[in-house]
Amino acid sequence: MTDVFRADQPSVVTDPPTEIDCDIVIIGSGMGGGTLAYALRDSGARVLIVEMGDFLPREISNWSPRAVHMQGRYKNSPMWYEAGTGRGFTPGNYHYVGGSTKMFGATLPRFREHDFDDVEHPDGLSPAWPLNYADMERHYAQAESIFWVHGLKGEDPTDPWRSTDFPHPPVPHDDTVAEYVESLRGQGLSPFSLPTAIDYRPGGKCLWCATCDAFPCMVDAKGDADVAAVRPALKSPTVRLLTRAEVLRLDTNGSGKEVVAAQAVHDGTPIRITAKRFVVSAGAANTAALLLRSSSPSHPAGLSNASDQVGRNYMTHVTSFFLAVDPRHANKSVFQKTIGINDWYNAGGDSRYPLGNVQGLGKLQGASVKNARRMVPKAILDAVTHHTLDLFLQTEDIPLAENRVTLSTSGRLTLARRPTNLSSHKKLVSRMKAVSRRAGYPVALTQLLGIEASSHQCGTARMGVDPATSVVDPFCKSHDVDNLWIVDSSPFPSSAAVNPALTVAALALRVAESGQLIA
Repeated sequence: MTDVFRADQPSVVTDPPTEIDCDIVIIGSGMGGGTLAYALRDSGARVLIVEMGDFLPREISNWSPRAVHMQGRYKNSPMWYEAGTGRGFTPGNYHYVGGSTKMFGATLPRFREHDFDDVEHPDGLSPAWPLNYADMERHYAQAESIFWVHGLKGEDPTDPWRSTDFPHPPVPHDDTVAEYVESLRGQGLSPFSLPTAIDYRPGGKCLWCATCDAFPCMVDAKGDADVAAVRPALKSPTVRLLTRAEVLRLDTNGSGKEVVAAQAVHDGTPIRITAKRFVVSAGAANTAALLLRSSSPSHPAGLSNASDQVGRNYMTHVTSFFLAVDPRHANKSVFQKTIGINDWYNAGGDSRYPLGNVQGLGKLQGASVKNARRMVPKAILDAVTHHTLDLFLQTEDIPLAENRVTLSTSGRLTLARRPTNLSSHKKLVSRMKAVSRRAGYPVALTQLLGIEASSHQCGTARMGVDPATSVVDPFCKSHDVDNLWIVDSSPFPSSAAVNPALTVAALALRVAESGQLIA
């Protein structure tokens, strides 16, 4: 049997033996798995990252709105199915080295301090975490450094305290965005520079293009998990990456207290991976599906599911695209995703409840919205988006037990989701319409995103101190299985109302620092 950890073996395993042994196997190479591998690269442990996909190809289509959005060139997730209707849909998931971060908008905010506490919403309680912001702060700072985050300390009125400044100064606003920012300030609001993970450092790779948000970066200038974490980790002699390998289930010993092997398929060939410790970092929905598929006599309801919480409490943000339209002026912005607005993040004004976060979108083009408006000629969509300033609005989604991932009798991933806090989101949209009109944009076009919008998914393996009501402990270790950790957004008890990726990275760094994986 070939030892993939021999010094003469490549760091990327493309022709694996049917049996692989390691110390730590990490299933998934996205923000959680990739960051964890980076943090363990000097531990001396033999770490194997297992990725279902391959490296996303570097090609001119990376920057083609038609290829990316109209043709869906890089969509490679298996279909999910909507509970009740049975309707199949392609989620906003991507299976590449780096996971879905290959296509993300590179916005990496911290959760606010109070996001770790109980927060009341119109549709119920967003529950407290079993840890607080202070437990996460130094890990946030470390993650910001790893992923090249640019920002300005203190500019966001809701920004939590920081032990360090941002690693890099803020990304500047294009002219149209800068004018909008000044108008908002004149209205008494406090717009700020989004925390942005791009290589805009002196001598950096960023070319300041219009195809960053929801596109792969052809020049590796986006701080995604592949470029900023996995590739540096692979420079270690004890870290290996196995691509094109789907883990089908995890097998336990007779008592069910330890995982002994991951059963995977690589290019159609079965592979058995043994390890001392197992980490699942497949994303909230697919992590839940893997645990449910791994049922056994010791775990009849699914692995690590004695609490019956695996798959439950699925959350994504309630989100809308918001296009502020000024028919009189063209928006010539190239890099538009630089503005953030958190003035209504907390309760205030005529609302006793938090409304959410507003941030810039990458500049939309006709091809970007064609799939959502199939009956409208692309030429008209091009003409309209030439006059829009594009924003993304998100409101916190609270955990509900009935919002869940399950498996059908044929093993298909099935998702039940009822969005929450729609009244708060409607108020957020209304406020943005008012401030945009005062800023010179008389028309607003909005699109509420549906169940397919899964990029901010979380919550399916809840973190807690009580094994009866949670799946993992505050260090993401399974309550039920001694050598199993879940390190992605699955353990989130709540979703807050900002992008989850930096919190996933910080959790991974916290798990690594605990020493449990290499003890």
